[in-house]
Amino acid sequence: MAKDLSAFYAQNAVMEEAETFIVSERFRNSEGAPVPWKLRSMTEAENEECRKSATRKVKGKHGQQTVETNADEYLAKLVVASITYPDLKDAQLQQSYGVLGAEGLLRKMLRPGEYAGLVAKVQELNGFDRDMNDLVEEVKN
Repeated sequence: MAKDLSAFYAQNAVMEEAETFIVSERFRNSEGAPVPWKLRSMTEAENEECRKSATRKVKGKHGQQTVETNADEYLAKLVVASITYPDLKDAQLQQSYGVLGAEGLLRKMLRPGEYAGLVAKVQELNGFDRDMNDLVEEVKN
């Protein structure tokens, strides 16, 4: 008996989720209301791209090369790839903060707590909403 796989066909799957999120109360429109940022989910292929671009070969003991992923750089790339508004690649926006590059702009625009909140929201939107430490604690209890 053949099983119905139509739910898994690309045309039937929800490919991208989009959400708005108030990253900071400091960014306000002309009426004084906080401006929401627009975020999107991504595919594992896009996630892999972010991870690869944050991975470097480093020389270890005895000249052997090992691969290391810079977690901070990876998270910054993941977040930038998930933001559709504001356009962090906009030259004028970068210039207004005196930086080049979307990751640098994000770090300059946001306070540490705002950045952490944005990272958490992006991780949740992309399915990373259950921290391994939480899962370990849950298994212990």
